[in-house]
Amino acid sequence: MGRGWKIGLSAVAAAVVLLLVNALITGGETKSATVTEPGGRILDLPAGEAQVVERGPRNGPPIALIHCFSCAINWWDGVMPTLARRHRVIAIDLLGHGGSEKPGSGYTPANQAKLVAEVLQQMGVRDAGIVGHSLGGAVAVALSEQDPQLVDRVTIVDMPPDNSYGDLGFIAGLAFQPVLGEALWRIKPDFSVREGLGVAFAPGFDVPDPFVEDVKQMTYSAYDESPTHTEDFLAERSLDRRMRATGKPLLVLMGAEEQIVDDPQRALTQYADGVPGAQTRLITGAGHSPNVEKPAETARLILEFGSK
Repeated sequence: MGRGWKIGLSAVAAAVVLLLVNALITGGETKSATVTEPGGRILDLPAGEAQVVERGPRNGPPIALIHCFSCAINWWDGVMPTLARRHRVIAIDLLGHGGSEKPGSGYTPANQAKLVAEVLQQMGVRDAGIVGHSLGGAVAVALSEQDPQLVDRVTIVDMPPDNSYGDLGFIAGLAFQPVLGEALWRIKPDFSVREGLGVAFAPGFDVPDPFVEDVKQMTYSAYDESPTHTEDFLAERSLDRRMRATGKPLLVLMGAEEQIVDDPQRALTQYADGVPGAQTRLITGAGHSPNVEKPAETARLILEFGSK
């Protein structure tokens, strides 16, 4: 074997070692909670440290907002002012997201629902309207199952009822592959994060800079485990069947220009057929995040649902 081959093999071996070391370090990273939102505060709870933002009159009917995967409280900025005119609005950063604690594991909808329950209990809230966007929709359903006394009604925003509505595709899926995923996470530039977030909106929507920072605040464990555990939750039992069993009133909103959920109208129909009395709305001009793209319409629909 020539000297050049030996150097090449040594370089490959060194690269493999570096990738494995990076995977161990990146995969095991944790972060403590910190305030990242104006008016935010940290609650030290048994399930973890959670950042919350509260708006509106304390004696108003409560509404709790639960954000999507790789998102944070600021994804609700457009709807909170309208909701908070007459409602006590509590927005919560899930574990691994925003300013909340980022543990090494435990990113199941059930664990996230436990955190939300502890937030509401500590703040003296019962019978709240729970609004969950995407991942937050699964958490809202889990909360309704685990602590029904905390939930008056549920609004699900762009979360399909089961796993039959598409996937992220090959390129996006690389970020979840062992070793390679951790390497891509470590070197991700802002433009690639922005491009990845683009599918969360209608085509052509300008992704806000703070949303790029939301992704960068996450750890790889939170980023990697959250979708997998959510898929497991939906595979075990679909959200329409879970909501039917709770008996809670349900509103489901879907953006007509979805790029993540294949056939949003089919998803709405499944919810309507599966949950007696469920209300459904298709929002034109919005993709996966009508709370960001069409905040006035989204807030109006949430308030109309709560008044019935």
